[in-house]
Amino acid sequence: MKSGRDPDGSVVISVVVPVYGCDGCIEELCARVRLALMDIHVPFEILLVDDRSPDQSWAKIVAAHEHFPEVTGIRLSRNFGQHIAISAGLAAAKGEYAVVMDCDLQDPPERIPDLYAKIKEGYDFVLAKRVSRSHSAGRLIGAKAYFFLMGRLQKASFDSSFGTFSILSRKVINAFLRFSERERHYLFILGWLGFNAGTVEYDHNQRFAGKSSYSLSKLIRHAMDGIFFQSTDLLKWIVTTGLTFSLVGLISSVYFVCSYFFYGSSPGWTSLFVAMLTCTGAILISLGVLGLYVGKIFDQVKERPLYEVDLVLEHVEK
Repeated sequence: MKSGRDPDGSVVISVVVPVYGCDGCIEELCARVRLALMDIHVPFEILLVDDRSPDQSWAKIVAAHEHFPEVTGIRLSRNFGQHIAISAGLAAAKGEYAVVMDCDLQDPPERIPDLYAKIKEGYDFVLAKRVSRSHSAGRLIGAKAYFFLMGRLQKASFDSSFGTFSILSRKVINAFLRFSERERHYLFILGWLGFNAGTVEYDHNQRFAGKSSYSLSKLIRHAMDGIFFQSTDLLKWIVTTGLTFSLVGLISSVYFVCSYFFYGSSPGWTSLFVAMLTCTGAILISLGVLGLYVGKIFDQVKERPLYEVDLVLEHVEK
């Protein structure tokens, strides 16, 4: 079997794939990625990062490692999440370039040569843009709303058509790995880095096997992490809301004092009750948001490692 590895161990392209709930896709994934990269005629490696998937993903990774000489298996000690699994894969990548893609084959491996050709034009990284989507209408609407809100918070433009399917140069990989925050989002980090970016368009395929590991609750939690902890602008919104309530309260106070002196006391318990509930709710929400920020600061200042690797399956060059 012809190998995509170079005899001297050098690697040009590393393919980083976070794996969770994809045991039915791994064999097909490796075969198609390998076939696509063999057409480029450069040394490559395939890094499968098992984010402690509860199915048989690790067993399938072991089998792929034994069958394909380019496959390296990395198993994390527990589930750390997709974006930290990507970071673990990039840290282990040896290539001059790294392709990042999902494990479910909705990102077609056959487009990797297009990504590589695009980045060779002089870009620092290239993102693949989905011109068609296979997700449900509800998820598409949710994604657009999420990226719209993130754009307003960070005063930047975020396009929900982009996913993790991309290729990075070594310069961008090294810059990415200098990030230490735990609450991370792959695309937001790339956007913050601000290097020269290219785009390749593609059609988003149906999932090859299984179902998405992102349940509604996980998507909501992921969205909250992005909204709360990728920007501090939400705190400014809270201050603005507080100032608005204070201004309304001041105006109302002047009105009721004047009304008392000119017209005497008048019934207004309903409006007072509603105002008290509204202000109390705003205060509790504000305290809750502040508490979330403080909790995340507490997690960050403990300076625990982002992840721990349990096992590594790697072919040793002889």
